[in-house]
Amino acid sequence: MTQNRLFLTAPRPEAERIYQTLERDFEDDGLPLAITETDEERQLFEVSLYAGDDVDEIMQRMRKAIAGPGAPLSIEREILPEIDWVAHSLQGLSAVRAGRFFLHGSHERDQARPGEFAIEIEAGLAFGTGHHGTTAGCLEMISDVMKRERPRNALDLGTGSAVLAIALAKLAHISVLATDIDPIATRVARENVRLNRVARWVTAETAAGFHHRIFAERAPFDLIVANILARPLMRLAPEMARHLAPGGSIILSGILDRQRDAVVAAYVGQDFRHMRTTHREGWVTIHMKR
Repeated sequence: MTQNRLFLTAPRPEAERIYQTLERDFEDDGLPLAITETDEERQLFEVSLYAGDDVDEIMQRMRKAIAGPGAPLSIEREILPEIDWVAHSLQGLSAVRAGRFFLHGSHERDQARPGEFAIEIEAGLAFGTGHHGTTAGCLEMISDVMKRERPRNALDLGTGSAVLAIALAKLAHISVLATDIDPIATRVARENVRLNRVARWVTAETAAGFHHRIFAERAPFDLIVANILARPLMRLAPEMARHLAPGGSIILSGILDRQRDAVVAAYVGQDFRHMRTTHREGWVTIHMKR
């Protein structure tokens, strides 16, 4: 079955109104819905709804649901290709070493060194392959934090290709919940979890923020890792505090050097203590405790 992404872009207040409206109107249809920030400086957000072959009917329902004052919003359609994500190779990208981890494609399996935790990622179209400074920074911070802490229940919020969730499972053999707002990313995450043989520890779910019943079932978490963007991280600070176990740690990334102080301040306001910040390629990774 063909999968279609119907999406539109709007300033944050309007995008949030549209998301809430569609969430209510399509609640009984079980269609995945996502809202993502596409332009941080201009605070533009993209609202996406994923549909099957009945795309024309769904688009008409969307137009009717979001009709309101002001200029009409344009709903765009993207036909998502049927991709064998696991078979999609990272040929052309070199392997990455970060902390105690070795990230590689299938063509680099024999390059792992003794004592390294090898993670094979073939989801070349998913964010989080380790070639981005934020992902590598998170892996290095995970390696450092896990030398001193022994969490039993972890969350990888905004998991992307599940690199961080896989790393936690391989390193500590603990329960990890991996969530993403994009159902395509969730599918990629599940494929990578199976590929790396950590399915007994990692559960991947499509969930926006903390608004999903699985968080009530799995919280509190001893460790939360979130590699997303600075503004969403700041807005999530109160929810992070509510879902973290006493004495637990958070590892945050997706943050530019110039955004670091504002993110730290948002979490200090929720009684978090700053432990350490690392810098890599213009990005920072932050470790905090509560």
